Amino acid sequence: MPHTGISRRGVLAAAGATAALTATGLATAPAAGAAAPTLPNGTSKDKVLVVGMDGLRHDRIDAANAPHLKSMMRDGTYGLSLLYANPMAATSSGPGWSTISTGVWPDKHGVKDNTFTGKNYGTYPGFLARLAQVRPELSTYAAVDWKPLDTQGTVTPGADAKLVLDGDRDGYVAHDATITAETESVLRDQNPDVLFVYLGNTDVVAHANGTGQKYLDAIAVQDAQLGRMLAAIKARPTYATERWTVIVATDHGHVDAGGHGGSSIEERRTFVLATGPGIAAGARPLDTRLVDVAATVFHQLGITPDPAWGLDGKPLQQRSTDPFDTLQSSLGRRVDETGIPTGVLGFTHTPPTGWSVINTAMGTGGVTEWRGWSFATDEFWSRTQADQQRELNVRSRGVFAVADSDEWADKTFSGPYDSTLVTPAHSVAGATRVTLGFTTLYRQEGGQTAQVLASFNGGTPTLVKSYTADVISQPQSLTVNVPSGASSVSFRFRYTGSNNWYWVIDGVTVRAS
Repeated sequence: MPHTGISRRGVLAAAGATAALTATGLATAPAAGAAAPTLPNGTSKDKVLVVGMDGLRHDRIDAANAPHLKSMMRDGTYGLSLLYANPMAATSSGPGWSTISTGVWPDKHGVKDNTFTGKNYGTYPGFLARLAQVRPELSTYAAVDWKPLDTQGTVTPGADAKLVLDGDRDGYVAHDATITAETESVLRDQNPDVLFVYLGNTDVVAHANGTGQKYLDAIAVQDAQLGRMLAAIKARPTYATERWTVIVATDHGHVDAGGHGGSSIEERRTFVLATGPGIAAGARPLDTRLVDVAATVFHQLGITPDPAWGLDGKPLQQRSTDPFDTLQSSLGRRVDETGIPTGVLGFTHTPPTGWSVINTAMGTGGVTEWRGWSFATDEFWSRTQADQQRELNVRSRGVFAVADSDEWADKTFSGPYDSTLVTPAHSVAGATRVTLGFTTLYRQEGGQTAQVLASFNGGTPTLVKSYTADVISQPQSLTVNVPSGASSVSFRFRYTGSNNWYWVIDGVTVRAS
């Protein structure tokens, strides 16, 4: 929602202005007192309600009167994460809601700001549009009062019926209330299968007043609106035989004074909160990302995404098997870094079981946290220095491995940065090929090297690949022929430099074939 250079939502028309109600196949009608759009009768016992709350900073929920959100946190799974920043995309609503709706990052869906220039919804449609393709018998509904979510095709395409209001013109307080009332009616009196409902006032209040008491009051109002929708679900006469999933998410955060679009941690804060079948109560996963909303919708409906869809997300309840994430409980506080709050636990030098780090050629001194390969979280690492593309590490999840000679060199050091990360040995007995998979963020600068090497049966490592150009958070797949007689392989990631950039490795897999 907010923050276009074209229209400021801080200047809003009177909330009583006329609004438009648009329903697929229905004529436009006044919103006030209008009947809810008529949906086709649903066909699924698995049902999903997605509620989007714009600009809702999750670290302010605790201080708000928000019993329904807090109840969902208790009864469901609550995953926190950070967004990208420029040059991938701004922390604004166009990219944020596109990421939620499509289940892919901005480098795929193409939306970098609120102009929507470069949008690629034809290849990466929103989940309602995707459902219309693969499960057209489902009954789907969308309600929004930030109009671009409809006019730009971000959310509403594919919906059997939609309610579209103009909060920028008329005010979000009244329109959020209308959306809530109409959604209540649809939930209580009709039989929808999937709903995407958007509430915008939290963002407007933050822009105008910051994230203080008025913002907390706005959160309380939206929490009550969420509560009315939850009550309408439970009041359904067929509720006992249905399996409901409810997901709440936001598109971006805000600076304390209000505003977003930049690279600060506060602007990058997002969350996915869900309750429903198979979703653990009280879970606080480290490996959730904003792209997981769409994947969770599909999973809860029993739909297996086609790999050709290119989704970046995974179901919220599906835990990572990445060994780096086992280090969460051993992460420590900052040592030499000054820009990281002392309460943020986020790094260790101790590798997971079976892994090792070779620092025999590593120089001395430098910043302790980054002396050789380290294991860190997005919040810890990206806080070290903003706007050097560390914010673009979007396809890493939870804990990842990072070699950062740039940050290491921020304190007196001598000698080179030369560190090697070594995987456990994997069996290749009887195989002819072995494939190494991983996700990487690599930033190139002259004078540094980044090499992947393979060692069979503990022998001399041989070069598999050298990186000589930037790779902005992409999956990698490297296949190597297995020498005759080899029974095991380990891979090495060797990074060298001296006050250059960095290399991130995550999600490592080894598969023999």
